Amino acid sequence: MSTTTSEVLSETTLLRFATAGSVDDGKSTLVGRLLHDSKSVLADQLEAVERASASRGQDTPDLALLTDGLRAEREQGITIDVAYRYFATPRRRFILADTPGHVQYTRNMVTGASTAELTVILVDARNGVVEQTRRHAAIAALLRVPHVVLAVNKMDLVDYREAVFAAIAEEFTAYAGELGVPEVTAIPLSALAGDNVVDPSAHMDWYGGPTFLEHLETVPVSHDLAHCHARLPVQYVIRPQTAEHPDYRGYAGQIAAGTFRVGQPVTVLPSGRTSTISGIDLLGESVDAAWTTQSVTLLLADDIDVSRGDLIVPTKDAPATTQDVEATVCHVADQPLTVGHRVLIKHGTRTVKAIVKDIPSRLTLDDLSLHPHPGHLAANDIGRVKIRTAQPLPVDSYADSRRTGSFILIDPSDGTTLTAGMVGESFAAPEPVKDLSDDDGWDF
Repeated sequence: MSTTTSEVLSETTLLRFATAGSVDDGKSTLVGRLLHDSKSVLADQLEAVERASASRGQDTPDLALLTDGLRAEREQGITIDVAYRYFATPRRRFILADTPGHVQYTRNMVTGASTAELTVILVDARNGVVEQTRRHAAIAALLRVPHVVLAVNKMDLVDYREAVFAAIAEEFTAYAGELGVPEVTAIPLSALAGDNVVDPSAHMDWYGGPTFLEHLETVPVSHDLAHCHARLPVQYVIRPQTAEHPDYRGYAGQIAAGTFRVGQPVTVLPSGRTSTISGIDLLGESVDAAWTTQSVTLLLADDIDVSRGDLIVPTKDAPATTQDVEATVCHVADQPLTVGHRVLIKHGTRTVKAIVKDIPSRLTLDDLSLHPHPGHLAANDIGRVKIRTAQPLPVDSYADSRRTGSFILIDPSDGTTLTAGMVGESFAAPEPVKDLSDDDGWDF
């Protein structure tokens, strides 16, 4: 019996990775070259790129157009939004997030890298490590991306000199090491010419490492969240109240981490009410267990008060709830974040009022020093914040859970996303918890 493509792919692993780098480092060209040379581009897509390139007076297809899909991106020749691409080789499946390089769109890099197991940081061989390179390395470290690839691009423009590559790789690796990046793989390449992207380069015989695609296909992937702390943020309460199901009451959501099983004792946070899982519905069928990323409906043995925004967790493995959250953040809005700023904090499916009580420090990218008590964070700044929430939140450390250890701060006046936060330390409130959910005031 022959093996089908779907059967082969079902046995491969999935790698989520993101690209980042400064403006004109060649991210979109690298992605386009990767898709083209790995035969992951449909014929009609390639024909559309060839037509668009010809209309702009280019003799050869501009492979960057395979990812730069917005009209503004094609007109300006830059990436603005995160472009997601799905492709596969016989060895692995991939979800790629091609993120913008301009400092104005650093927020998009945070979005693309937040779920990645690997981040590709491009450097123009002519320019070396620049401020935006350091910022992207800091964000990759902050988001705890386990693998970082330093892609030294445009080697053809420096005559493929080994000394140029070695100097850049040494500088970046030292900087990333100070940030705590666990692993850096440096690869010299030319996205435009195709050197070391999919096929080995004939111009850099001094390089004995893997090509870009070979590294993507073989890097270890260990994103099995099924064995992490089990967490289900409740998105919707299902009560059909029909003659067929008069007493049905289910709590629906996507499992953020871990595994839930029928008969398991659970606690609903932040209320602290307890029950036992009496049933799990998945795709219209009853199952005995469900795990990470599956969208399910949990049925509980007791009729307790559960609503959207609550978090269902195993009773023996429940996180502490707190109104005081300390975190490392990347501020992504144009308006600064200041001490005393009134915000909304969105954690999982729960959104509550909050106040920025303190900004203890801001990271200086040049030397990784901490500027104490800056008073505010400007766009793209990385720093520490202390937040007081109107209601208790069940937060995990980001090191333990990237899903339930993260949050965003929102401007309550217009809904603008202000800041992306990673919980580094949470501590119990020094005073009794005060629920101000129905209070219009903000003094808490």
